[in-house]
Amino acid sequence: MKNIAVIGAGTMGNGIAHTFAQSGYKVQLIDISEDSLKKGMDTISKNLDRMVAKEKITEAQKNETLENITTFTEVSEGVKNASLVVEAATENTELKLKIFKNLDEATSEDTILATNTSSISITQIASAVSNPERVIGMHFMNPVPVMKLVEIIRGYNTSDEVTNTIMDLSKKLNKVPVEVNDYPGFVANRILMPMINEAIETLYNGVAGVYEIDTVMKLGMAHPMGPLQLADFIGLDVCHSILEVMYDGFKNPKYAPCPLLTNMVRAGKIGVKSGEGFYDYSESRKAEKVSSQFSS
Repeated sequence: MKNIAVIGAGTMGNGIAHTFAQSGYKVQLIDISEDSLKKGMDTISKNLDRMVAKEKITEAQKNETLENITTFTEVSEGVKNASLVVEAATENTELKLKIFKNLDEATSEDTILATNTSSISITQIASAVSNPERVIGMHFMNPVPVMKLVEIIRGYNTSDEVTNTIMDLSKKLNKVPVEVNDYPGFVANRILMPMINEAIETLYNGVAGVYEIDTVMKLGMAHPMGPLQLADFIGLDVCHSILEVMYDGFKNPKYAPCPLLTNMVRAGKIGVKSGEGFYDYSESRKAEKVSSQFSS
């Protein structure tokens, strides 16, 4: 397995492309937007510069990593000769089904098709292809080059051969793969998102403020960041979408998004990427200043 195609040049896509390229694989990074591809490559370059500055890699290794990545705006061109395609597009079921239907037509039958979805059913995504045994979930964590975990999710029809291949490949990337079964939210988000949602409920009910909730979880539970800061980092829109997928899948009210979360998403206050969420990021990307909405 030498050629890897990655669909989507956003946060997760460029991180996945970076990780494969740094491990010596030839990567075809695909996005319909030239601007997104440029931003993605700029991000990869900046992240590699930080690694050089910290003496984790050499300048030569940085250049080799960048040379391993080629960009494409056409899926059919980008997936040519790929042994594995990793889809990392927006967390939207209809979009993913459309992409996989196109991949079914554009790739050979022995190409493994992986999705980086964080909550959507692998079995449902696999229904868009003629041979669903080659479809698997490969859920990387953000930031991809740093985080060790990869959730490997078997769909109902995913073959043992494909699963074993992806488990082995993840180890070659110096990651720790954990195999899980296909249920809404898998393991990571099934546990994480209700915690984040409960933290938002705690704020919504006036039990404590943003800083206080996060401090309790950081100092009392040894979490590296509080749940509200983490929600901002993930994106409140992404958290909301994942909770809706789980609520729809389980029909259990405990997964229903908190009304405060819903309103913040509607207002466009979705965290770091919008400049404001539970914290104000207008001056710093660090969660140092609580949003004025919650600071009075």
